[in-house]
Amino acid sequence: MSPNSLQSLFAYKAWANAELFTLLANLPPSYAAELHTCIRTLNHIYVVDRIFRAHLSEDPLPFDATNTEETPSISQLHGEVTETDAWYVDYVAKLSDSALSEPLAFTFTDGDAGRMTREEMLLHVIVHGGYHRGNVGQVLKSISVAPPRDLYTKFLHISEPGRREPGSC
Repeated sequence: MSPNSLQSLFAYKAWANAELFTLLANLPPSYAAELHTCIRTLNHIYVVDRIFRAHLSEDPLPFDATNTEETPSISQLHGEVTETDAWYVDYVAKLSDSALSEPLAFTFTDGDAGRMTREEMLLHVIVHGGYHRGNVGQVLKSISVAPPRDLYTKFLHISEPGRREPGSC
C-alpha cells in the first residue's frame, strides 16, 4: 500500500470518528445505558490505537489492557481520540515505502510476543476501528437512531467534491 493511500485512510478514520462523536454527544439522556456501551467500545478503539502508536514509536505501552477500568466522559474521549487521530495522520504523512515494510517486534498486552511491519500495524488500526465503529452503529440502530454513514466513498466525495464530476478520475 502506498503512503498516500494510508494518509487517505487515516484522514477517513478521523472524519468517521468525528461524525460518530458528534452524534453521540447529542443523544438524549434517556439513552444513557446505550451511550455507556458506545463509549466503552470507542474507548477500546482508542486504547488499542494508543497501544499500536507505542509499538510504532517503540515507546513503552501506555496501557496494560485493551480497555480501561474507568469509563471516560464522551467529551474527554472525543478530545483524546481527536489527538490520536491527528498523530496517525501526521505519522503516515512522514513514512517512506521502506519504513512501511520494516518489521517491528513488540509485546501484546497479554504478554505474547508479536512481530508486524509498520504497514501491517497501520492497517490493523484502520480495520479494527472500522469494525468497532460498526458495533457502535448497531447499538444506535437498536434504539432507532441512524448511525453516521461510515463509508470511505462518502469521505472521498466530501473531501474531494470534484470526484462527483463525470470523467474526474
